[in-house]
Amino acid sequence: MFVPLHDTNPLKKISFPYVTVGLIALNVAVYVVLQTGWVVPLEDEDLSAFAVVPAQFLANTAGDTPFLASGGVLVPERLTLVTYMFLHGGWVHLIGNMLFLWVFGDNIEDAMGHMRFIMFYVMCGIFAALSHTYMLPHSDLPLIGASGAVAGVISSYLILHPKVKVWVLALWRVPIRITAAWALGIWILAQFANLFFASEEAVAWWAHLGGLLSGALLILFMRRRGVVLFDRTRGGA
Repeated sequence: MFVPLHDTNPLKKISFPYVTVGLIALNVAVYVVLQTGWVVPLEDEDLSAFAVVPAQFLANTAGDTPFLASGGVLVPERLTLVTYMFLHGGWVHLIGNMLFLWVFGDNIEDAMGHMRFIMFYVMCGIFAALSHTYMLPHSDLPLIGASGAVAGVISSYLILHPKVKVWVLALWRVPIRITAAWALGIWILAQFANLFFASEEAVAWWAHLGGLLSGALLILFMRRRGVVLFDRTRGGA
């Protein structure tokens, strides 16, 4: 697996990726304020009110019954399709997702524009949650994290910029420069492999795949006019 560090892919249509930076800031703020206990000391049961729990979601959404946690947190079930993607299971989970979003999100925002990118990101996250929920309808494990939405960013980036060179850490320590097709292609293949062979149920592989699929489809319709698919440009230095 690779850890992305930097891509050589300058922005063309926008001057600054406000949405990408805003999403990163919001994710970090939610984690610090709600999940560390430093600011608002919420219990795990209260935080789970903002997560997607497949069995509970399917049982309650017919009447849109809200989930009432022990501390009095009240969240409509359908709203959890959005709130879940701003919670994370720890610093490593948060930093990993935000690193991928930082490296690749700005170019997707550039290809769509700010408002479309917001819609794209949220739609990928929602589709990821629904994929996880309907593939594991009896699961009572809370689904949290931006991984599904970020997976949509990854697949759309691969479709737009497969030849761009990306600096990554190989084996967590060796910096190398390879094409996005290799870096992201290996990550995507790993998601499929983990779905069938990994024993860790805490990782929502179906959400990752749902995000990948939605991102690959949405980029076809949401990109700006003139944005080329499978651009062969390798980027800058």
